[in-house]
Amino acid sequence: MSRRSYAPIVKWGTDKKYKKVDDFLMRPAVEEKAMEAAARILALVKESGDKAVIDCARLYDGSNMSTRRIRVTPAEIADAKKVVDAEFKAAAQEAHERIAAFSKNGLRDDWEMATPKGGMLGERFIPYDRVGAYIPGGAAPLASTALMTLTLAKVAGVKELVACSPANAEGKLNPYIVYALDLAGATEIYKVGGVHAIGAMAYGTKSIKKVRKIVGPGGPYVTAAKRQVYGDVALDMVAGPSEIAVVCDSSANPAHVAADLLSQAEHGTGSEKAMLITTSQKQAEAVRAEVLKQAETLSRAEPIAAVLKQGMLLVVVKSMAEGILLANRFAPEHMELIVKDPSKWVDKVENAGALFIGEWTPESVGDFVAGPSHVLPTGGTAAYFSGLTVEDFRRRMSLIQFTKEDLEDTLPAVEAFGRIETLDGHARSATIRFGK
Repeated sequence: MSRRSYAPIVKWGTDKKYKKVDDFLMRPAVEEKAMEAAARILALVKESGDKAVIDCARLYDGSNMSTRRIRVTPAEIADAKKVVDAEFKAAAQEAHERIAAFSKNGLRDDWEMATPKGGMLGERFIPYDRVGAYIPGGAAPLASTALMTLTLAKVAGVKELVACSPANAEGKLNPYIVYALDLAGATEIYKVGGVHAIGAMAYGTKSIKKVRKIVGPGGPYVTAAKRQVYGDVALDMVAGPSEIAVVCDSSANPAHVAADLLSQAEHGTGSEKAMLITTSQKQAEAVRAEVLKQAETLSRAEPIAAVLKQGMLLVVVKSMAEGILLANRFAPEHMELIVKDPSKWVDKVENAGALFIGEWTPESVGDFVAGPSHVLPTGGTAAYFSGLTVEDFRRRMSLIQFTKEDLEDTLPAVEAFGRIETLDGHARSATIRFGK
């Protein structure tokens, strides 16, 4: 395929161009083949437990795994700390501190209010006792995901923090992932990945006890597995390939914008999406030239090329208002707003997993160090789902305490609902207390 077709530029306005943009906005649900494969593996794990997990680890992870070696030991954690370089340790410490600080600010306090007749209503927030985090460790070992998931759980008060990540051929985890997981507060780390890791956490095995909730990103098969275990466990979300939209005007530096677009193209599935929305044809052309130039300098050339062929679109709009409208329709995981006066447009952005405001806020700071979790909704689901927060690791419990006077005050309403809904037993549970 000719490079001319890479990252095409379109003007949003004609019927033909509308269709091209609309086609780009469509992101497929989880592939049927992934759903079928995940269903088979999950059934094996549910039936055979550890045996299925080990067999799948050997087959799909390519690791020399056994039940005896499946859990990372304290000695392995100590070894990882020796291997990890000082520069990364400092970076991880800084990220951890920022993520923890942001999470602490996001915690809701228990609260109470008085009822009209002297009783009490309120809410309590109770941390899960045990959660599991999936940490991708294949083509891109996402050490940052360890911090962006379990740090939040730790701040929320979760006691048992479980992590699963695929091991290498020798049955070892990436030491940077191990280091980050330990820093985040992991209490158990297991050397398995893929669908079988999701199944182990969802159903439980002899070696890996069942969790209450699974969080963290993954490839198409992990995503398919998460979708199918929902109900056996709670989930953060069902997320797909990464995506970014950059909304800019002529004030944005084309080299910076191009770098930001490419930052999401290198994740590795080839299904990532990157969209430029600009009011300037000249800007679009300059960004495209930079994209093609910079793509040649990046190490992950093959996945980037796949995205440039089919997953990147540069759209010229008539006005910034039209651009924001298009961005909201896209509902991207990450959205950057690089314009002369971003404050004028921030409130107009409604559908984005995370919004990065101004020229000094590249998406990468959100992925690594800013503070909010980088586990975000994808595939247009930012229109109705939110990114992972500290409150996702707690359950909300309503508190209701009526006095005799409160119950007497509401008795006519209870009786009316019981009558209309033909639930006389409901009504009687209230009226019997007054001899009716």
